[in-house]
Amino acid sequence: MRIVRNFVNGEYVEPINAPSYDVYDPGKGSIIARVSPATRDEVNQAVDGSLEAQQKWARVPVTDRIKVLFKLENIMQEEMDEIAKVTTVEHGKTLRESKGDIVRAIQNIEAASGATYHSMGRSNRNISEEIDEELIRVPLGVFAVISPFNFPVMIPFWFVPYALALGNGVVIKPSEKTPMSIEMIMGMLKKAGIPDGLVQLVNGGRETVEYLVENSKVAGVSFVGSTGVAKMIYRNGTANGKRVQAGASAKNYVLVMPDADIENNVGNMTGSFFGNAGERCLAGSVLVVFRENHDRVLKSFSKATEDLKVGYGLEEGTDIGPLIRKGHLMKVKNHIDEAEKDGAKVILDGRKYRNEKYPEGFYLGPTIMDGVEIDANVNREEIFGPVASVITVNDFDQAIEVINGSKFGNASTIYTRSGHYAREYVQRVNAGNIGINIGVAAPVAYYPFGGRKESFFGDLHPQGGEDHILFFTDSKVVISRWTK
Repeated sequence: MRIVRNFVNGEYVEPINAPSYDVYDPGKGSIIARVSPATRDEVNQAVDGSLEAQQKWARVPVTDRIKVLFKLENIMQEEMDEIAKVTTVEHGKTLRESKGDIVRAIQNIEAASGATYHSMGRSNRNISEEIDEELIRVPLGVFAVISPFNFPVMIPFWFVPYALALGNGVVIKPSEKTPMSIEMIMGMLKKAGIPDGLVQLVNGGRETVEYLVENSKVAGVSFVGSTGVAKMIYRNGTANGKRVQAGASAKNYVLVMPDADIENNVGNMTGSFFGNAGERCLAGSVLVVFRENHDRVLKSFSKATEDLKVGYGLEEGTDIGPLIRKGHLMKVKNHIDEAEKDGAKVILDGRKYRNEKYPEGFYLGPTIMDGVEIDANVNREEIFGPVASVITVNDFDQAIEVINGSKFGNASTIYTRSGHYAREYVQRVNAGNIGINIGVAAPVAYYPFGGRKESFFGDLHPQGGEDHILFFTDSKVVISRWTK
């Protein structure tokens, strides 16, 4: 059984500890590799090596840093098919979705290269008699990037290229469930000319995260995962004097107004709810309709969902792959069972799906539950699976009340032809990413990824935009006087 390797100081290295985490092919239900948790010494060695390399990298002209990132972009573009196959095998998502994961990562390399030009400071000549003052932005050192299983390439690249472009070093800790994609990419970073040690890779679970958060030489932590872990990292990281940006769980509501163009948007809607097997923080989860359009929306939505093909991610024509683990599959099924006991009507039951070719795979068909009560647990907790809960409201105001009643605030979408209601939705919904006739409100790489309430902890958001400039650099003010 292959052991996933760390990548330290420019070389793949075998871990010290015995393996304790299994990497599965979720589509077949079989173990394909194992992960060993990094020791504290291994983590410290990775941080020390990155800091040493960063001290030299910070003095490299920004234009030269960008050239290296462009080389990395070209290499990843050339190797996209091979990376995507690895992602599909270890995650289960379709090959098309895996390629989309990589495309979004590449877009962030491009955005990071452009973002450096916004890192310029400002200056005032003769701000006082014979005194000049200027503000410059400087790198902070080494950042830890802790990423989830669902987008093993894209999410690390929400952070890594920006940190590098701005003169920092990085230590990556991928999910122990999907570590092989980023393991493969580490060799590409070296090939692109990233200095040895600048970007390190250590594997493991909670203990590896704790070692990184506790390390005094780590300046900041970028994290995406569940709300419980995000709270812990934010609390412990800030207590240790670090900058922290922590993306967390979600429960995204999709409101379909009576005037919505259902026929031309239903494919967009099903993609929102069931793409990536529902395992994404921008997935639609709760479908909100009015009594007057309930039947029409549900009929169209159900019909389009029935046409989706569940199967192995590498097989052509597959729309929905398996869930990440058997335990998670059972958890999602339990959510459906509980909702049904509470009175919800399961009008499309994914629990009945069976994959005859791969009977041990972790498959669940798309599921639609109608008549879900507003206060039902299935409407309140993140399910992270291909499940749509349908809630019926009386009017627009009640819809807003229901949506804002969620403890999460990651994303929300409205389908409407009305500019008035679209503007009202943007103004009144308390979520960081708003879609208008767009099921997955995913910001392009040049914009930050929003999140509110228990969907984000921190001050500066992930991905592109000015937030990353401020997160990965600090201001230094220079006041000078020159006399004859």
